[in-house]
Amino acid sequence: MQHFLPNGQVLLVRPATLEDAPALLALYQQLTTETGFLLMTPQESATLTVADEEAFLRSFCNHPQHLMLLAEIEGRLVGSISIKQSGFKKEKHLGQLGIAVLHECWNMGIGRRLMTAAIRWAEQHEELEIIHFNVFANNERAIQLYRNFGFMEYGRLPQAFKQSDGTYGDSIFMSKRIKNG
Repeated sequence: MQHFLPNGQVLLVRPATLEDAPALLALYQQLTTETGFLLMTPQESATLTVADEEAFLRSFCNHPQHLMLLAEIEGRLVGSISIKQSGFKKEKHLGQLGIAVLHECWNMGIGRRLMTAAIRWAEQHEELEIIHFNVFANNERAIQLYRNFGFMEYGRLPQAFKQSDGTYGDSIFMSKRIKNG
């Protein structure tokens, strides 16, 4: 899907392929240096290889019950969104969401477009009924985006994250029922 951004550039939202592994790895490694809102640290992401990223992508590309979409501007990856269905029969109705956008591309509607595409895909999914994830409690911009899409907080884990400066942060658990079972 193509979208026009406020700056006139064209945003392409498309499924990931195995050939995206090098660019997706570079994107993720950059993301870990830009924000403290990801679980992996820059040092941890620096140890990842293209082979690791290919294996990660295979877990999506070879399984149609999972989704991995990429946001691309002028051939450059700037964000991604994923939904992974649980592997357990009793949890087949659950999909875990993950999303990230480069800092330089915030406030351009990319996160909103990725969320819209992922939710539309999930609504067509044969088994998914609920999308869920957890988010850093101090990630107010992301929480507002999720609320705008109808996600609700259903719990918190105090001191779930320990930052590099030694401070702790809570994790907020959010979910949205996308269809009734």
